[in-house]
Amino acid sequence: MGTSSTSATVRRTERTTLTLLVGVFIIDYIDRVMIAVALPLIGAEFGLSRTTQGLVVSAFAIAYLIGQLPGGLLADRVGARPLLVISLVAWSVFTAATGFAPGLAVLLVLRALFGVAQALFPGASFKALAERTTQAGRSRGAGLILASNSVGAGLGPLIVAPLVVAAGWRHTFWIVAAAGLIVGIALWKLLPPPLPRALTEPEGLPEPAKVPVSRVFRNGLVIRCALMFAFFNMLAYGMITWVPSYLVEAKGLSLVAAGVSAAIPQLVNAVGVMIGGWLMSRWFDRDARRLVVPALVVAAVLLVPMLLAESATMFTVLQTLAMFFSALASIGIVGLPLRVLPRDLVGSGMGLVNTGGQLAGVLAPLVMGWLADRFGFAAAFGFLAVSTLAAAAISLTTRSQRVRLGDPVPVKDSVA
Repeated sequence: MGTSSTSATVRRTERTTLTLLVGVFIIDYIDRVMIAVALPLIGAEFGLSRTTQGLVVSAFAIAYLIGQLPGGLLADRVGARPLLVISLVAWSVFTAATGFAPGLAVLLVLRALFGVAQALFPGASFKALAERTTQAGRSRGAGLILASNSVGAGLGPLIVAPLVVAAGWRHTFWIVAAAGLIVGIALWKLLPPPLPRALTEPEGLPEPAKVPVSRVFRNGLVIRCALMFAFFNMLAYGMITWVPSYLVEAKGLSLVAAGVSAAIPQLVNAVGVMIGGWLMSRWFDRDARRLVVPALVVAAVLLVPMLLAESATMFTVLQTLAMFFSALASIGIVGLPLRVLPRDLVGSGMGLVNTGGQLAGVLAPLVMGWLADRFGFAAAFGFLAVSTLAAAAISLTTRSQRVRLGDPVPVKDSVA
């Protein structure tokens, strides 16, 4: 009777937690990508070059990058629940404030504050996942969270583009901000308490409180995953930022049509993440390289004919295929640290990994904007092929099998 009751509690806790986190991540990415959809109108209103438009996106990314490690450390210290709600409410406030921006300077400041607010969320969300799922459920949950990122990135253009056309870009930011505040209230009221530690920690793992945080930051797997994530994420950030503008300017699509075309690859990407997670758990868990390297090489190769595509339809088809194959590799890069880190250090470890991933958010918009201004969009998208191959090369030299943090140390010796 007790075992049956415990199993029911675990299932209910896992389902509720994942439903809430997936929902918030979808809102997170809708908030994040709508700047790209509105960028042509913002650029026209403020008279911004492509390089400066890239800077608007990078202002968020720079703050988001800097905030990853502090956000992860805070999650481990103050707990996931309060940080999740504070982050969501704060970024919704700054989203609404963006709609009042009178010019470039204020817009840059608001996008940076928006980045700080969102930077608190990833570490707290992965900590909430680790505290409220079993080891088996943790990997599945990570896959759903990563897939929800792509769902949000895909739904963003579909929702935002018609709103921008109908209501203007300023009103669109206010509407999405209101939705974020509502979701924040739901998160605070419905997030269940953590499961007992015995149900969530890996078997045989040493007492997590006795493992120093400094060991996480020195762990070779975590560092390599952060570096791979940096190159890997160039493709996602580059596509999110510049595909709508490319389709409007180079292919002559309307803003709404460009939004639909930009959404399709992101939604297919979500399917690719889930398939990649299944493939990892089924056949590639012992050596992720066997999935990651071929998938990324195929993705990079597909970008070449995409660059040469004359029609918007063919461009979208090839972009969709490239992002699908890239998505197959995502769990192999991001998921492993979640499986080897104790739950008390998940926030810190994933903060470091996500720092690498968000470095792409700083570099990709700026580098691609500069390349587009100087050499055209072909050079800008070619940069994504090179960065994707770089991620494959790092993966090829990375042995991720059975990596552990090592034996516990006394608390008094836990400071590096």
